[in-house]
Amino acid sequence: MSLDLLRRVSSALLPGRSCHAPTAKGVADGTAKVVLAGSPNVGKSVVFNRLTGAYATVSNYPGTTVEVSRGRGRIAGVDVEVVDTPGMYSLSPITAEEIVARSLLIHQRPDVVVQVSDAKNLRRMLPLTLELLEAGLPLVLDLNVMDEAEELGIAIDTERLERELGVPVVATVSTTGRGTGALRERIGERIARQNCETVGPPAQVEYGPDLDAAVAQIAALLTQDYGLSNRAVAVLLLQEDEDMLALVEAREPALLPQIEDIIARTRARHRDPLRYAITLARQRSADRIIARTATRPTRAPSGWRNTLSRLMMTPLTGVPILLVVLYLGLYKFVGQFGAGVAVDFLEGRVFDGYVIPVVTRFIERIIPWPVWSSLFVGNYGIITLGIKYAVAIILPIVATFFLVFAVIEDTGYLPRLAMLLDRVFKAIGLSGRAVIPMVLGFGCDTMATMVTRVLETTRERIIATLLLALAIPCSAQLGVILALLAHRPLGLAIWAGVVGLVFLLVGFLSARLVPGRAPSFYMEIPPLRLPSLPNILSKTYARMEWYLMEVLPLFILASVVIWVGQLTGIFQSAVSGLEPVVRFIGLPPQAAVAFLFGFFRRDYGAAGLYDLDSSGALDGVQLVVAMVTMTLFLPCIAQFLMMWKERGWKIALAIAVLIFPLAFGVGYMLNAALTGLGVKI
Repeated sequence: MSLDLLRRVSSALLPGRSCHAPTAKGVADGTAKVVLAGSPNVGKSVVFNRLTGAYATVSNYPGTTVEVSRGRGRIAGVDVEVVDTPGMYSLSPITAEEIVARSLLIHQRPDVVVQVSDAKNLRRMLPLTLELLEAGLPLVLDLNVMDEAEELGIAIDTERLERELGVPVVATVSTTGRGTGALRERIGERIARQNCETVGPPAQVEYGPDLDAAVAQIAALLTQDYGLSNRAVAVLLLQEDEDMLALVEAREPALLPQIEDIIARTRARHRDPLRYAITLARQRSADRIIARTATRPTRAPSGWRNTLSRLMMTPLTGVPILLVVLYLGLYKFVGQFGAGVAVDFLEGRVFDGYVIPVVTRFIERIIPWPVWSSLFVGNYGIITLGIKYAVAIILPIVATFFLVFAVIEDTGYLPRLAMLLDRVFKAIGLSGRAVIPMVLGFGCDTMATMVTRVLETTRERIIATLLLALAIPCSAQLGVILALLAHRPLGLAIWAGVVGLVFLLVGFLSARLVPGRAPSFYMEIPPLRLPSLPNILSKTYARMEWYLMEVLPLFILASVVIWVGQLTGIFQSAVSGLEPVVRFIGLPPQAAVAFLFGFFRRDYGAAGLYDLDSSGALDGVQLVVAMVTMTLFLPCIAQFLMMWKERGWKIALAIAVLIFPLAFGVGYMLNAALTGLGVKI
């Protein structure tokens, strides 16, 4: 069959969308657009990193809180922009993520759409493939995690599958890079074709005589370009997709009554909802294709992985496993190594031993005026305070936390932790999905507040934002706390117990006071995997780059603000205002400086307490009271601004007004209890 004939066949099967040449949009200005689509937990982000080198920008999709990653790369001699869409199961969306993913496919006019799929779960992946084909999109199918499919004894004839579907099919293992070269090659071929040519007639779902007739009637009525084929639009309309109905009403209002009449007549002839009938038809088509191209699993999943997975999600065994992860990951690695060994080396030997003395002499030589030299090397100087705290105290703690988080993420433990904690989280108005921002909050509460977007309801987002601001210490703050309390096990236990109790109590009350519907929970559980060192290092590097680009300037800015505050007397006035509150909870007046620092950044405040403890200004009880109060204290200014951005100024201010008296109230009661009982720490 000639290429011209193939084009005519494709055009007849997919009317209403003319396959645009890359020269029409992307390649004309030297850049082609590649959009990644697929279900959640299939490795899209790893494929994205392979194609772009992880140089990405992340932004909200206009009018939503759903994030979209964009990066650039070069494929087959052509510059490409790669867009990583949120996870989707169908073009008929249910979640906000699916709505955004479909909008990107419609409005971006991609030169290539790469559907990243899970090779071992082909039966669940192919219905979306058939939808994308029906939509007339220039598709490449990536059968990812092929190694896991092979472990189960699944054999997929990619060449036969390619002929059945009519589009390029590539098998990859994105974590190791296997097949990535072939994927780049097929993407390059797709771009070079300059149109929607396929390797064969594209597969088409047969919905049955009645539904097919209705689809044909609606498709024949449509005259506007909706970014998808007329057939795909007609199928969405039959499913009574609200967004598509509204779009047709806006563009072709005269047609809507006829279309609604066809939908009503078709619905009347079916006992089941049309959406259900269409879904079944796609699944039957997918099953027929799989029967001709793939074998069933011949081996059960790896015994130890299955067993360990069950143990992680069963409360009786899952809680001890979680405690082991927290002990080894947070306490030993982040707390003792990151906040102890690494901080001692960088702060004591590198900065205090070499950097600060040399820089101080140099600055004082070139700037002989003490008022101005103190901006750089004074008590609150940019170098001696801002850069020293950021690089010598906070950076090693953040780095070790990001390493631990990358390992947890790469193994697949995070969704299992979500399943384990779902019942507890339901009691505080959240679902297991909230584990993601909560765990990420131990890295950076500002970032975690932004990630609360993954939660389904406004009620969940408000509760999660409150709990993050109140009782989740960021990695830098946590590292300092662990470093200070590592040799005081009783103090560490009291700190963890009080903060945990406040977390649960405030969450429990919030679940009953914040209006809205209770959360539902659904999360796909990926297989357990041995962590990949390149993946861990690339994720850690990307997050460290974020830290240096986003957080280091804030430390420098805070140093400048404090310096100005010192010169003008504003800072001292604020400290004086905090001193009675600090004495109220049994701390020395100089602790007020640390709490004021804590508003600029939580880790700033914790580092201030670190200095106080080093000088012997705090005893054991005071240290524990200070750590509890600092943990519960106001969110830092960066987190407060993120709360303002995400939740609005009213909720941000309400959270701040609630937290301030609550933190010092808990500190007062804890101090009274410990001193009254004569506890020695």
